[in-house]
Amino acid sequence: MMRRASHWALAFMSLLLWRQSATIEVPNDPKILADLKQPPTITKQSVKDYIVDPRDNIIIECEAKGNPVPTFSWRRNGKFFNTAKDLRVTMRKRSGTLEIGFRNGGRPEDYEGEYQCFATNDHGVAMSNKILLRVSKAPLWPKEVLEPVVVSEGSSLVLPCNPPPGLPPPITFWMSSLMMPIRQDKRVSMGLNGDMYFSNVVAQDAQNDYSCSARFLFTHTIQQKNPFTLKVLTSRKVAESMPTFLTPSGSESSKMVLRDQQLLLECIAAGLPTPTIKWFKKGGDLPAQKVKFENYNKTMKIVPVSEEDTGEYVCMATNHLGGVRHSIFVQVKAAPYWLDKPTNLVLAPEANGRLVCRANGNPKPSIRWLVNGIPINSSLPDPSRQLMGDTIIFRSVQMGSSAVYQCNASNQHGYLLANAFVSVIDMRPRILGPKNQLIKVIENNRTFLDCPFFGSPIPDLRWFKNGQGSGLDGGHYRAYINGSLEIQRARAQDEGTYTCVASSILGMAENQVRLEVKEPSRIVGAPEHQSAIRGSTARFDCKVKSDPSLAATVTWTKDDKPIHLGWRLRKDEESLTVPNVNEGDEGTYTCTVETEIDRDSASARLTVLDLPDPPMDLELSDPAARSVRLTWIPGNDHRSPVTEFLVQFVEDRWEPGRWQDLATYPGDLNSVILQLAPFVNYQFRVIAINQVGRSAASRPSPKYQTSSAAPDVVPRGLRGWGSQKDNMEITWEPLLDLEKNGPNLHYAVWWRRKDSDAEWSNVTTTGTKHVVHNTQTYVAYEMKIQARNDLGAGPESNVVIGYSGEDRPTGAPTELRVSKVDSTKANVHWKPVKPESVRGELKEYRLHYWREASHVPALAFSKENKTKGFYTTVAEPSGILSDLVPFSRYKMFMVVANNGYQGPPSNTVEFNTKEGVPDAPSFFRIKRRGLDSIHLEWDKPLEPNGLLIGYQLKYQTANGSREGRPRVETFLPNVTEFTLRLPDRSSRYNFYLSALTQVGAGEVFAEESPFFGNEAYIDQVDIATQGWFIGLMCAIALIILILLIVCFIKRSRGGKYPVREKKDLPLDSVDHKDPDGSFEYQNQNKNSSDEDNKPLQGSQTSLEGNVKESDDSLVDYGEGGDGQFNEDGSFIGQYTVKKDKDETEGNESSEATSPVNAIYSLA
Repeated sequence: MMRRASHWALAFMSLLLWRQSATIEVPNDPKILADLKQPPTITKQSVKDYIVDPRDNIIIECEAKGNPVPTFSWRRNGKFFNTAKDLRVTMRKRSGTLEIGFRNGGRPEDYEGEYQCFATNDHGVAMSNKILLRVSKAPLWPKEVLEPVVVSEGSSLVLPCNPPPGLPPPITFWMSSLMMPIRQDKRVSMGLNGDMYFSNVVAQDAQNDYSCSARFLFTHTIQQKNPFTLKVLTSRKVAESMPTFLTPSGSESSKMVLRDQQLLLECIAAGLPTPTIKWFKKGGDLPAQKVKFENYNKTMKIVPVSEEDTGEYVCMATNHLGGVRHSIFVQVKAAPYWLDKPTNLVLAPEANGRLVCRANGNPKPSIRWLVNGIPINSSLPDPSRQLMGDTIIFRSVQMGSSAVYQCNASNQHGYLLANAFVSVIDMRPRILGPKNQLIKVIENNRTFLDCPFFGSPIPDLRWFKNGQGSGLDGGHYRAYINGSLEIQRARAQDEGTYTCVASSILGMAENQVRLEVKEPSRIVGAPEHQSAIRGSTARFDCKVKSDPSLAATVTWTKDDKPIHLGWRLRKDEESLTVPNVNEGDEGTYTCTVETEIDRDSASARLTVLDLPDPPMDLELSDPAARSVRLTWIPGNDHRSPVTEFLVQFVEDRWEPGRWQDLATYPGDLNSVILQLAPFVNYQFRVIAINQVGRSAASRPSPKYQTSSAAPDVVPRGLRGWGSQKDNMEITWEPLLDLEKNGPNLHYAVWWRRKDSDAEWSNVTTTGTKHVVHNTQTYVAYEMKIQARNDLGAGPESNVVIGYSGEDRPTGAPTELRVSKVDSTKANVHWKPVKPESVRGELKEYRLHYWREASHVPALAFSKENKTKGFYTTVAEPSGILSDLVPFSRYKMFMVVANNGYQGPPSNTVEFNTKEGVPDAPSFFRIKRRGLDSIHLEWDKPLEPNGLLIGYQLKYQTANGSREGRPRVETFLPNVTEFTLRLPDRSSRYNFYLSALTQVGAGEVFAEESPFFGNEAYIDQVDIATQGWFIGLMCAIALIILILLIVCFIKRSRGGKYPVREKKDLPLDSVDHKDPDGSFEYQNQNKNSSDEDNKPLQGSQTSLEGNVKESDDSLVDYGEGGDGQFNEDGSFIGQYTVKKDKDETEGNESSEATSPVNAIYSLA
């Protein structure tokens, strides 16, 4: 009891110490790691059981890290291995890896043994696992002479393999002498030990080359055993046998396997017929997830094995003669495996901690602790360390307490070794994150301000805003131990500079983070779902809003894949346009607005509508005399539901090849009863109709012939009328083709005088007209009609009244007169004719009238004859004649008319219309003559409707919808223009002009003045059409032509040059111009009173007309003494301005031939 209580006390103290421990997590920061002193840590080592190829160099790996960099040493077979003394052994730089070479001799087998690596620095020693190095071996097969194997047919047989032992063991298989695998099956198979088992031998098994082969993995070699020769003794009758086990032997056996390895159980049985093998576990089920059967059910494999796989497994071999069982007792043991592997422990001075090493196995492993590779009990004592079984507890560690601890857990099946260092460090606080970081966050979102830090002992961290106040923790702030500050909902007032300060007894460090709160990016106008007809254009709108300080991009995706914008798809700032849509464009389009810190998206689906596919598989059923059932299968509606089906037909008698509409049916039907007409050979097709339009027509249905019948409709449009005065034509509309109902259609027509008891006259015809001759003029007849064919007669029509032909009326209206005549209308009165004199149906009393004269002098007018009809049957008829022209003289007469003729005229009547108001002026134009006036022009009306007494002009300013005070001007009839002075030349005016008679003002002609602005406007005259301008241009052209001719002549003869009067004065320019820059041309033949002003013969006259005879010798202006002359006497010397005697030499001039100088001087 005391021991148990002590154990619980120690456990409680360990738990309490663990809660108070302050383990430091070292960040993976290069600067921290460079300054941090740490004991060694093994990072790479060779496997425990290390088999090497003897043909290669031996490499034993051992890598470690630490600060300072560790040094390495080795032990071989528990003793120090001095690698420096062995020339074949080298250790890699900054590593403990050994490389053993045999280039200069030596045997790899000499280096077999157990190796262990040690990494050492100032803070401890780490050690590797014990590495058992062995050299791979591939021994030869022992030589042996194999006698032929003789066996009776039906007996069992085992051919032993017994491969030579190798390291690692070889893989065995059986081959023939032709290197072909021995065929294996349920009867013949190889066992786990490599032997070949025959459950029963058959005659075909006899051969002389059964050879067992062994393949060695490391040497990649295959060795063959001497082949077996198998002879089979056959007999006529082979005796059957019950199953017996070839392996394992006996009724039970045992098997031990380690945890996590594979369990292989084998049962191979002999017997004839070949037995069947079955497996089961006694007291439980086989683990279905891990079990696998191989080798034709002869081998059971369980991978991986665990403790619950322990138990009794039974294999049973059976054939129809019986069965046999074998029990295999499986034990699962376990090499040590970790439950709680010790890990590195970094502590600050005076801190507490612990190392825990827990392992399990079967049998349970023992735990042994080492310090720096030395058993802990043999190491130097450490007052801060206490060993408690599988746990080491540290209290108030000091700077010298750093060491590497090894935990060894072992049992008879293996061992585990783990290194875990205890590093005691002290370091000033450091801020690990970037300096002066800028954080942008969306308003009302949660954000974290990070301030990673490190120090030993662990520093305290506090946050401040804008360098003021106490630490931030609480409210909508939350500080975490890792240095992060959480702002649960960022607001505009949270913007600012935040400072994190890490402090410990060794010092302090700080960093600043700038926080900016931004408006969220939103889609304020999201795209909407839409349906588009194939070939049309679809447009998705996407209006976005984001913080103006953030760069926002808008992207589009289709079905979560990027859209490739090109020649067809177009994107602008707020929309995506998909022109000429097709089925490939259908999908979900997503608009995404994204900034560096947030994003928003909205989606809409595009449905592409198309014409429906045509219906299919038309079938006819339920035939009847005048109906049949039509059934079809609707085609694909392409996302636009079918609203109706149109059934069409074609027949081969009346209009073959022409499809006609029969009926339409709702889109949810696909089987309908068609109402048909008799005597028609039908063929049907169906067209589907949806919102987009009509589908193509379906394939035609089978043909369907309806039987004949008598007509069942009455001919339409029965009518009787006279084309001549003594006949009556009876006409009607023929029956439609589908109304004939049978062959040989004809019509029976009856007629008789109305209101008489006479017998009906009749006729039968195939046409649509019958003429009754020798009738009286305009007599009423009764008529009826009936359609017939070979199968009978149809219904009779109702009796219809018709009339025979009409004749010219014999009577004329009398006492034609007028009354109440005004400017445009008059009342007309007459006496009617006797009804019998009409000789037909009274259609109207027809009045003929015309304009005989106008009372306006010299007015041109038309005497066109006009008519107006009056229908009346009263005793004192009258009517109103309107639309007359005022101030005119008219004539008229009247006749009576029936449908075909009009009678003799009545008396002629003459009357005068009164004066009226005139029509509008024939034209009204507005022009602007100057800056402050408008000129108006007009002409008299085409119809004055009286004597004109003048014109009236009303005008007022117009400023938008507001008008100024109206003003009125009147003019005499001979005045047709007016100039209006404008007080404000930027104003616009509305003008209203009308002509006047004694009756009053006529129709108004309204115009609005054009807008001229502030620019002066003068009547534009085409100057190019004015006579004076044309004459001026011709004179200028003539003068230029003369000048060009003279220049050409002078150039061909040699130039004459102006000579200055005095040698010491500069040569005056001869192209004198007026102040405006134009030349002044003067008459060269002008007389002068001054004899000196006369030009010399052959000298030049200047453009100014100032010509003087030169006294200077021409020789004075040449280079030499004598001037040179052409044959025509012209001087060809070069003239120069002689400023001094030495100036002229070498200066050549081109003035003599220059066209410019030719213009300067004219001969």
